[in-house]
Amino acid sequence: MAKIFYDKDADLDILKGKKVGIIGFGSQGHAHAMNLHDSGIDVMVGLYPGSKSWSAVVDAGIAVGTVDDVAKSADVIMMLVPDQVTRKVYEDHVEPYLEAGKTLMFAHGFNIHFDQIVAPADVDVSMIAPKGPGHLVRRVFTEGGGVPALVAVHQDASETALQTALAYGRAIGAGRSGILETTFREETETDLFGEQVILCGGITSLIKAAYETLIEAGYQPESAYFETFHELKLIVDLLYEGGMEYMRYSISDTAEYGDYTRGPRIITSETKETMRTILKEIQQGSFAREWILENQAGRPQFLALRRENAAHPVEQVGKEVRAMMSWLNTNKK
Repeated sequence: MAKIFYDKDADLDILKGKKVGIIGFGSQGHAHAMNLHDSGIDVMVGLYPGSKSWSAVVDAGIAVGTVDDVAKSADVIMMLVPDQVTRKVYEDHVEPYLEAGKTLMFAHGFNIHFDQIVAPADVDVSMIAPKGPGHLVRRVFTEGGGVPALVAVHQDASETALQTALAYGRAIGAGRSGILETTFREETETDLFGEQVILCGGITSLIKAAYETLIEAGYQPESAYFETFHELKLIVDLLYEGGMEYMRYSISDTAEYGDYTRGPRIITSETKETMRTILKEIQQGSFAREWILENQAGRPQFLALRRENAAHPVEQVGKEVRAMMSWLNTNKK
């Protein structure tokens, strides 16, 4: 079982007298910066000149400067830009200013685990990875709670890297609910695996296949959408709140029986074997190499797949059906 740390295990004073630099002000960046600021930490956000987020940082009452400015002055530097640009941002704007005794932090282990970034030996390298999107990290913090997070230490030059990471985790609210100890390898590989086989890739592929099956059998697109897409949230919410048992308690006996008897016919031993293959691709680094090369080539396959999936019929009928639901903020995207 994982070791779990809480607020009582983290000393916020470790960060007092230090400047924490947040590189990026996107989903995670804005939440980390604002939570740190509210926790009394001296925080500064690093952005590229002309960034549209610059005024948002100023409006939040937080210091802002270029990435170079922040890397120069910060004692703790948290990298919160997308995986595919992290290496370049690091090499061009952060690495030149990494001095002995500084801490380099991440919220995802991809670039460290796959050797895209190799920090100087006299710098601490650690991770605090909240298990939720940035808007949730911020909202739950303001409500007095915290989103759980993972903590890992890759390089412990100071011999206090874990304590610094835990202090950071407490400052963004994670210590209120629990910070689970892990490794960069475990976080990276399990995160990629979950995204690919269920949370993103698995779910969207199941939805499209189920929708297409109903349409090919002659059912109305709107009915197919409701049954294969819309109601998914209702089930996921039940799973999220109380696990499989609570979900099955909440649905009809007919649905529960179909769950037990038909689900294993969809997710078969062959499906699980494919999952093992995908996990090996992640573990052996072939997925990482593929993604890195895709970005170096200008992302032609990625962009083509994005266009192709955006044009899928389930997406088109979905827009029409969602327009019927006044409680949805259809302008959010």
